[in-house]
Amino acid sequence: MEKLYHIMDQEVSNLSVLFTKLHHYHWYVTGPNFFALHVKFEELYDEVNELYDEFAERLLTIGGSPSSSLKAYLEKATIKEATSTPAALDMVKAVRNDMQTIVDELKAAIPVAQDANDEATADLFIGTISSFEKTIWMLDFTLR
Repeated sequence: MEKLYHIMDQEVSNLSVLFTKLHHYHWYVTGPNFFALHVKFEELYDEVNELYDEFAERLLTIGGSPSSSLKAYLEKATIKEATSTPAALDMVKAVRNDMQTIVDELKAAIPVAQDANDEATADLFIGTISSFEKTIWMLDFTLR
C-alpha cells in the first residue's frame, strides 16, 4: 500500500499545482482568445479542484495521509508551477502538457491500485484519465 499512498500523494500535489496554475492563467490570459480561454481555464480549475479534493479524501479513506502544504506540494509534484505569464497559446500548451503528465502517471498507477485490490482507486484514476484525455484533445485542436 505504501507505493499506492506515494502515488496518490504525488497526484494530490500535482492537482494542487495545476489548480493554482489554472487560476494564474485565468487571471492573466490576454489576446484575441481571451474570452474563450478565460472561461475554459475557470472550467478546468473547477474540475481540478474537485479532483484534488477527491484524490486527497480517497487517500485518507485507504489509510494514507495527503500532503497539505504548498511546500510539500512543490516538492512532490512532477509538474511545475507557473512562475511567469506566457502568451495565451503557451498557457494552453503548458496545461495540455501538465494534463498529459498526470494521465501518463495515472495509467502507470492503475496496476498498482489493482494489485492492492483497490478497484475504487483504480476507477478514480480511469475516470480522471478519460476526462483529461478529452481536454487534451480539445487543447490540441486549439493549438492547430
